[in-house]
Amino acid sequence: MRTRPLRYFQKAFKAMGTPCDIQLFTRTQAEADQAATQVIADVQRLEARYSRYKDDSFLSEINRIAAKGKAITVDEETANLLNYAHTCYQQSDGLFDITSGILRRAWRFDTGELPEQSLIDNLLPYVGWRKVSWQRPELAFSVPGMEIDFGGIVKEYAVDRAASLCYAQGIRHGVINLGGDIKVIGPRADNTPWRVGIRHPRTHNAVVDTICLNAGALASSGDYERCIVINGVRYGHVLNPLTGWPVRHLAAVSVLGDFCVVAGSAATIAMLKEEQGPSWLAELSLPHLWVDVTGQVGGDLSNQAG
Repeated sequence: MRTRPLRYFQKAFKAMGTPCDIQLFTRTQAEADQAATQVIADVQRLEARYSRYKDDSFLSEINRIAAKGKAITVDEETANLLNYAHTCYQQSDGLFDITSGILRRAWRFDTGELPEQSLIDNLLPYVGWRKVSWQRPELAFSVPGMEIDFGGIVKEYAVDRAASLCYAQGIRHGVINLGGDIKVIGPRADNTPWRVGIRHPRTHNAVVDTICLNAGALASSGDYERCIVINGVRYGHVLNPLTGWPVRHLAAVSVLGDFCVVAGSAATIAMLKEEQGPSWLAELSLPHLWVDVTGQVGGDLSNQAG
């Protein structure tokens, strides 16, 4: 009996506040639907568990404990995320800090106004992963009023899980895209690579570069997603946890790696390192591309198909 040829299927959905997309080559619609259903359910599970916008999320439960300066025992999945956040904190010299989300109380990008320095100064005492005691599985907060935020980790982690779920179902050709964070399951059905555009941080609907991927993950960080522009100066949402102010040197960073969570955290750390970001990326030996606020472009993602 002749084997059915692989056919292209696409499923768009919205999760974690962003448009998402699953593209797969499977033999039947049922196979594609089954994989997409599993992926969407898992992404929604992670959103429900770790969203700071949902009062009934586990993250909100953690932050209610943090507000009281007490301790909580966490499950294995959360413990693994906290371990990774701890590693990022160490490797970034304290710049990648999951306690810095509290600074968004000062930075309200929908107002179009800069916050008063006094408001930032009042929040900085509640920022600092070093003030938190993490002894797996117990997370303890010594300073009442702190909180944590898994932004910059959970969406990328969800991308990696989505690709693994598809692979476990026998799918070998496809790509997962959650709001620009991408993981390739395998090349297209004819073994040609997927073409992925790198968004230009200043020119709408323009790309800085286009790369071809057979495998691997691509993640980006930039000052263009949530920002305000005042007197010609752009203030983005990537905040330095030591000063409470947005980074001002790099406009965008894209990193290619085996895992989306690694590529994403590397891109964010490079943004946070400002002038030292490009040299830090070069030392990582991960393919990358950066654009600074003057429009200068550096790094190289070309010919990096997996």
